[in-house]
Amino acid sequence: MSLAALKRAARESVSGLPREFWWLWTSTLVNRLGAFVATFMAIYLTLDGGYSASYAGLVVALHGLGGVVSSIGGGVMTDRLGRRPTLLIAQSSTAFSVALLGFVHDPVAIAAVAFLVGMASNASRPAVQAMMADIVRPEDRVRAFSLNYWAINLGFAVSSAGAGFIIEVSYVAGFLVEAGMTLACAIIIFLKVPESRPPRGTKTEQAEEASVGLGTVLRDGRFMSVVGLAFLIALIFQQGLVGLPIAMGEAGFTPADFGMVVAVNGVLVVVLQIPVTRFIEHRDARRLLLASSLLAGYGFGLTAFAGSVGVFILTVCVWTLAEIVNAPTQTGLVVRLSPLHGRGRYQGMYTMAWSVAGLVAPLMSGFIIDHLGAEWLWGLCAVVGTVAGVGYWGLMGRVPAEDEDTTPAHPAEAPASGAAAEQAV
Repeated sequence: MSLAALKRAARESVSGLPREFWWLWTSTLVNRLGAFVATFMAIYLTLDGGYSASYAGLVVALHGLGGVVSSIGGGVMTDRLGRRPTLLIAQSSTAFSVALLGFVHDPVAIAAVAFLVGMASNASRPAVQAMMADIVRPEDRVRAFSLNYWAINLGFAVSSAGAGFIIEVSYVAGFLVEAGMTLACAIIIFLKVPESRPPRGTKTEQAEEASVGLGTVLRDGRFMSVVGLAFLIALIFQQGLVGLPIAMGEAGFTPADFGMVVAVNGVLVVVLQIPVTRFIEHRDARRLLLASSLLAGYGFGLTAFAGSVGVFILTVCVWTLAEIVNAPTQTGLVVRLSPLHGRGRYQGMYTMAWSVAGLVAPLMSGFIIDHLGAEWLWGLCAVVGTVAGVGYWGLMGRVPAEDEDTTPAHPAEAPASGAAAEQAV
């Protein structure tokens, strides 16, 4: 491909998206550039704090549990208070709690603050997704979610490398850097990003919002099927950070080997996310979700046959392609199934599926590897990927095609929700 063609492709990938999206995208990038706590929590507690691996695991689990709790809470806040207030509260709280974590030394206090950090940092996710759905046209959403996912991975790749140099100076400095970067995100939102929640001026619109509570989400069988399938997919992808390092360690590979292997994932996402999204943007979501589920399952399944770093890297290439395809497609599906005035709650429930998977995956992986062997874990990944693929294929037969998405830019044009009236949670 010529340089002119590359420039044209890049221009087309970013054109047509509103200015508010790019400020929100910038906030996401800044946030991930400053990520530190979740990545280096266990190392900080064991090497710098002198705590046991069991205690470090407990604290990391509490951090994840906080994310599970706030998934729903953040979704409710997104719908009730608005997207912008929720982001400001979540990001300001994250900045404060992360800074505090660097100065507490009592084991109980560390565990409690880690739980608060998990709650605060995860509460912003439903608001970000709902705001993007509000401000981006339906036909551009897959591209927008893909660009946001690209920013997350780019920021994570840079922060992971940069944090290594920061902790050479001080772990506390790392916590303060993350707190400062998160506070910068809040400032960007405050200065540049207006509220995007659709107004509810008429009685019909107010009644529509009141009709969407958490019970509405739970009774939405089609959407909860998506949540269940997302949980299965998340269990598979979690193995890249949970099952893979354990299995490689037991096979005699070094931490450096694992670092080299898993780094391929981040590099491929950064390099391929935008061009692959251009390729899949207007293709059948049913086929994309089926293909990505099978690639994820069998990509990890192939790990059972890996005996060298090169083969491990090959397996990472397979499931990374699945990740690149699945992430924006699945997020776009969640938006299509969410009612206009319930996007926060629906996004919160979807986010919770990934948070719960983050808690279940370590327990599941450790148990299977200890009692059955790593080969059984990789075989189970292939089975789960197949089940998820078949589930998506059957589910998508009952979902309107993307070009039938009639979500309007202005709520006055929105059809009334069919949800039964109930008191919103």
